[in-house]
Amino acid sequence: MTALPLASRTRRAALVSAMCAGLVAGGAGLTGCSSEDPDAGTNGVGKLPAAKIQTKSSAAAEGASAVRLSGTVVSKSHTYTLDMRVKGEGGTGSVTSKGQTFQLLRIGEQLYLKADSAFWTHENGKGGGGKSKRADETAAAKLDGKYVKVPQGDPAYQQLSGFTDKDVLLDGMLTLHGELAKGDRGKTGSTRTIKITGDEGAGGTLDVSLDGKPYPLRLERGGHAGTLKLTDWNKDFALEEPGKDEMVDYGKQLPTS
Repeated sequence: MTALPLASRTRRAALVSAMCAGLVAGGAGLTGCSSEDPDAGTNGVGKLPAAKIQTKSSAAAEGASAVRLSGTVVSKSHTYTLDMRVKGEGGTGSVTSKGQTFQLLRIGEQLYLKADSAFWTHENGKGGGGKSKRADETAAAKLDGKYVKVPQGDPAYQQLSGFTDKDVLLDGMLTLHGELAKGDRGKTGSTRTIKITGDEGAGGTLDVSLDGKPYPLRLERGGHAGTLKLTDWNKDFALEEPGKDEMVDYGKQLPTS
């Protein structure tokens, strides 16, 4: 076959390109005319099976120095609203449960809890009245806005410290249950993402970044157990121990009524 002259090949290529552009613009949407690669410029995880995407996302999360988690978590019929920043050395932020909001700060093994007087009255009150109620209110007023050091032997320590532990939070929350499948591409904010699901969404849904490292960015927990955003990956933050005038240390046990 005689090769076409260069000028003819150029004109033909231009004609085909123009036809494709016209068809797409006209709504025909012929895939044979499109050369756009949805994975162009991404980290490439969108090409992988769902299980490998989860593995790479978990590895990226584990290797990150810090992260911020915000949203809701439902556990044992209780709903917690979190806004926590965590890293290897500890964490800080707020937790809301049963209409009460408290601040948590952990530095190493030292855990501090700060809340207003209403929180402590709610915790300690048993529905009594008279002098007992007034005594509770007086004691709670002294704790208003103070950091209370949580003893490591107190039952509350294990529960509350989990909110400040990066590994505990991520290991417990990022697991999808059931058969994994790859979903649609989309965006979380301005970041391109790929969605993976467990058990067609009943076991959870995770949006994984296609830009940069494949960090998990948004999690819908299975069983309607809450929704979390994961942001500020690798952004460091300060952890400063409260001053003596800001702190109350009850020794081996938190105050009880």
